[in-house]
Amino acid sequence: MPSASSAVSGSDRPVPSSLWRDGDFRRLWVGQTASQLGEHASLLMLPLFAVLTLDAGAGQLGVLRAVGQAPILLLSLLVGAWVDRWRTRTVMVVTDAGRTLALCAAALAGLLGWLGLPALLVLAFAVGALSVFFDVAYQASLVRLVRRDQLVRGNSALEGSRSAAQIGGPALGGALVSLLSAPLAVASGALFFALSFLSIRRIRHRESIPERARRPPRTGRRIHEGLRFVLGDTSLRTVCLASAAFQFSFAAMMTVYLLFLPRELHLSGTAVGLTLAATGPGALLGSVLAAHLPSRLGHGAVLVSAAALADGAFLCVPALHASSAVTLPVLLAVGFVFGTGGQLVNVTVMAVRQAVTPDGMQGRAAATITFVGMGLTPLGSLLGGFLAQEWGLRTGLLVAAAGMLLSPVLMALSPLARLGRALPVPAGHAADPRSP
Repeated sequence: MPSASSAVSGSDRPVPSSLWRDGDFRRLWVGQTASQLGEHASLLMLPLFAVLTLDAGAGQLGVLRAVGQAPILLLSLLVGAWVDRWRTRTVMVVTDAGRTLALCAAALAGLLGWLGLPALLVLAFAVGALSVFFDVAYQASLVRLVRRDQLVRGNSALEGSRSAAQIGGPALGGALVSLLSAPLAVASGALFFALSFLSIRRIRHRESIPERARRPPRTGRRIHEGLRFVLGDTSLRTVCLASAAFQFSFAAMMTVYLLFLPRELHLSGTAVGLTLAATGPGALLGSVLAAHLPSRLGHGAVLVSAAALADGAFLCVPALHASSAVTLPVLLAVGFVFGTGGQLVNVTVMAVRQAVTPDGMQGRAAATITFVGMGLTPLGSLLGGFLAQEWGLRTGLLVAAAGMLLSPVLMALSPLARLGRALPVPAGHAADPRSP
């Protein structure tokens, strides 16, 4: 029986010294890149399909976005436990095939005039659920595919393509909806998942299914330990609360925003895509700044100021009008500022979370924070639809954008704001002498 390290790291097979010479890694990278492009393009295409083709109202759009986000809340923790017991290649291939078939069926129904809002809700939930499985599986697959000394380079390549997809996906989705009919745009989105299927299916390395213990640890008990640890630590508890407040308000804001841009500002699908894609270059700048600013200005100061700047940028959007020449430049600037500040917060929070969490609790702490932080997004999307429908697009957008500022306020009133240039250490541990 292979050792645990060989089963996990892929050292039971010869791997070229250069990562890009490894054909299996290239196939994984191509598949993951195509999948991420399809996923981020679909996140814009499906709402635009509802707004432009089905003339969906604010409440209906809120429900559609909530249904698409619900699998994150319902499945994330369980999928993380399940994928560890399956071959990741199999999971990715099956989910790619499922998403391809789902979008092709939706496109055909749309061309025939059969795709109404109920069918679109089913499609959004199915694609969202399959995406949760794929996203968890591809992150676990690298560890089983390459040597441990290649993990940093492998993760850098995969995360780089994911960032590129976040930049190009929305712009591509908006352009496809503008240039093609909405059903054909949905069908073209299926091509990305088909490409991912064909690439990942060609991975030759056959993973070993991890041996199942006679008495495996109970999933519920491990989840409870993670929850107890995170909620028992003041800094991590604040991160959870601030993240939940932000994600709830951001989901509400985005629901109104996707209606505000085409209906109030009369932007085309391409312009909407470019507006959303502007966060990508900002995120790249935020990643660069995150490597230097916290150690110079203090982690707490960077967290509070970057969150306030990023979240406050959207407060100026309700004042824009379609006839103004500065409308699109302002929207692009807002997206860029939001991407810069948001990524600066994300990277700094991750560093703080990793610093205060013992090694044996890292995975569960990350999953718990993601679960708590993202758990309210479906309700936020519903609230955004309600605000837009009852209060109007401008007022609803202003209220939702103002709600995002609750996140930096919570951090400013907590011990997170007092963090200095050095990262904290877990309770009961001595500071690492190698730390700067």
